[in-house]
Amino acid sequence: MEAYTKFLTLFVLLVFVSISEIHRVNAAGECGKSTTPDNEALKLAPCATAAQDENASVSQSCCAQVQKLGKNPSCLCAVMLSNTAKLSGADPKVAITIPKRCNLANRPIGYKCGPYTLP
Repeated sequence: MEAYTKFLTLFVLLVFVSISEIHRVNAAGECGKSTTPDNEALKLAPCATAAQDENASVSQSCCAQVQKLGKNPSCLCAVMLSNTAKLSGADPKVAITIPKRCNLANRPIGYKCGPYTLP
C-alpha cells in the first residue's frame, strides 16, 4: 500500500509539473534547456525509499538514474533539492548520500549541494 501511495504521489506530481511546464519559458537551467530539475526528479522514483532512509538498500535502477544525472553535478544537486523530491518525502541529507551508496566511481565527490556536500 505504501508503494502504491508513493507511486500515486509521483504520478500526481508528474501531471502537475507537465501542466506547469506548458506555461514555462524555455531557459537553460541546471539540467539544460529541455528539462527541469522537477522533471528529472521524476526519473528518480526508484530512489524514493533510499532517499528517505539512509539504511535502505539502493536499487540498481536507482543507481543507473543517479549515474546519468551525476555527469552533471549541478543538475544532480538541483534534482535532489527540488520541490518534487521534497514532496515525495526525500530527505536531502539522505538523498545526497545515494551516489556514494551506489559505489559510483565517477560520482561528484565533495561537490557543494546547497547546504550539503556530496560525500
